[in-house]
Amino acid sequence: MNYLDAIFLGILQGLTEFLPVSSSGHLVLAEHILHAKNPGVAFELVVHLGTLLSVLIYFRRRISLLLGSFFRKSETETRKMNYLLLVATVPAVIAGVFFKDFFESSFSAPVMTSIFLMVTGLILLLTAIVPKKDNSVTLGRAIIIGIGQAIAILPGISRSGSTISAGLFAGVNPVAAAEFSFLLSIPTIAGAIIFKIKDIVDINAAMYGQFLVGLMASFIFGLLSVYWLLDIIKKGKFKYFGIYCLIAGLFGFIYFTR
Repeated sequence: MNYLDAIFLGILQGLTEFLPVSSSGHLVLAEHILHAKNPGVAFELVVHLGTLLSVLIYFRRRISLLLGSFFRKSETETRKMNYLLLVATVPAVIAGVFFKDFFESSFSAPVMTSIFLMVTGLILLLTAIVPKKDNSVTLGRAIIIGIGQAIAILPGISRSGSTISAGLFAGVNPVAAAEFSFLLSIPTIAGAIIFKIKDIVDINAAMYGQFLVGLMASFIFGLLSVYWLLDIIKKGKFKYFGIYCLIAGLFGFIYFTR
């Protein structure tokens, strides 16, 4: 992997991790169409670390309040959000443990990935016909959003797309649903990195430069995509990503079944 590859993959990860277009789906299709060699688990973890840092930077004040609420008894509502995020993380953990082999095998199935990408498109388009409400995230809604995240382990199903859509379907305020989705990505990405930290520690010293530029690219474009998506949701244009996912999924389906 050269520096250009590292930059390209970092940008791809940064943009698609938070935009509702499925980063895993794009990587699976790109690998099979371009016959590209998988850069390895360590690099994937490093670019995920870049996107994790982008969320931590953007929500640094909110995260500080969330963590601080454990030590301030008066901040009951803020502390409640910590528990809701924890509850919403559970479905993905359960799915990952019990369906690990199924999820891993799906990453070698580009046709199925293309179909899932079209499913993401339909889900996003359906948000356009759901009456917009102004509810906050409750325990029940957190579980619904968490189930959306669990389903998104499948390549082609967007994590941000499914969690934000689940929130909208449950009647959560659009911006609140998006912010909850971003905050929910923190324990999810951090958990994956910690679980396979050994792969990062064992990085070949000769590849430090490529890994560093990949991390920086994913961080910069991850931060940009957070700003961009929140602006798009405020403008009510979230559904337009659905059209893109349908086209991308249809292209992949035709390409791999011809």
